[in-house]
Amino acid sequence: MIQRPRLPVEVEAGVAVWFDEPMALHTSLGVGGPAERYAVAENLGQLRELLDYARENGMSCLVIGSGTNLLVADGGVRGLVVENRLSGMACRIAEDGISLEVGSGAQLSEVARYAVRRGWAGLEWAVDLPGTVGGAVVGNAGAFGGYCADVVVAATVLQPGGGLARFGSEQLGFGYRTSGFKGWQKGGIRPVITQVELSLCQGDVALLEHRAWEYTVRRRARQPEEPSAGSVFKRTAHHPAGYLIERAGLKGYRVGDAQISPRHANFIVNLGRARAADVKALIDLARARVRERFGLELELEIELVGEW
Repeated sequence: MIQRPRLPVEVEAGVAVWFDEPMALHTSLGVGGPAERYAVAENLGQLRELLDYARENGMSCLVIGSGTNLLVADGGVRGLVVENRLSGMACRIAEDGISLEVGSGAQLSEVARYAVRRGWAGLEWAVDLPGTVGGAVVGNAGAFGGYCADVVVAATVLQPGGGLARFGSEQLGFGYRTSGFKGWQKGGIRPVITQVELSLCQGDVALLEHRAWEYTVRRRARQPEEPSAGSVFKRTAHHPAGYLIERAGLKGYRVGDAQISPRHANFIVNLGRARAADVKALIDLARARVRERFGLELELEIELVGEW
C-alpha cells in the first residue's frame, strides 16, 4: 500500500499541503510519481488561496478533479497540485427548461443520476462517466452521442490573480474531446473552472431511467473493469481508435503490468503494479503501429503531466 512519506504542513487559510504526495493515490489509473506539493480545495476561498500561494512562490499549479484522464509521469509533478472538491448544486425551473448551477468538483455521474431521478433530460448519457463536472467541461466529455457542449450554458472561471469571470458556452472553445481550457495557461497556472451552468429539459422519469440503464449495460459490456484512465486516443475522422489498434494486432499486448485491454483496445489498464513508463510505452507502440499500418496519426485524449 502506498503511504504518504511525510506529514502535512499548514499554509494560509488552514489548508494542509502534503510534500512528495504519490499521485498514484489520486489517479484512476493508479500510477504516477510524487507531487512536489499536494493540497485539497474544499471551497472557493481555499482554491483562491492555493493559487495565490503558487503564484507568489513562482510555482506551477496543476488543478485536478478525480484524476480520470491523466497519465502522471513516474518522475512526478513539480510545483503544486490542487485537488478540486468544489461541490454544491442549485436549480432553477422555468417553463423553457431547468437550469443547474453545479460546483466544478462535483462528480458528473452523481449530477447526471440526480437529474434522471427528477425527470430532467440531457445528462442521461453521463450516469456512469467518471470524473468531475469541471474536468468533463475541459475535455468536452461525452458518450452515446451526448456531449458536455450540448448542455453547458456557461462556466465561471477563477483566473490567475484571483478574479472571477463568467464565459458563455460559445466562448469556451468546445471541440471534439477538447475545449479552450486545454491550451489556456498563464505563468504556469491554468484558469480554473469553479462553477458550471447546465441547461436541461423536462422528460419522463421512467423513460430516462430505462435509457440510463441501457447505457450502463452497454458500458459494462464494452469497457474493462481494471483501473484505467478512460479512452486513451480520440476517434480518427473515419474509425474509432480501438478498432485501429485492434486491427494493428495490439489488443491484449502487455508491457510490465500495463496492458492494452483485451476487452477494448482503446483502454490501457493497470494489472496491479504498472508504471507510467509502461503505459507510455504502450501509447507509443500503438501510435507507431497504427501509423505504419494505416498511415493515420492517433491523437491523445488523455493528458500527460509531470516530469517526463
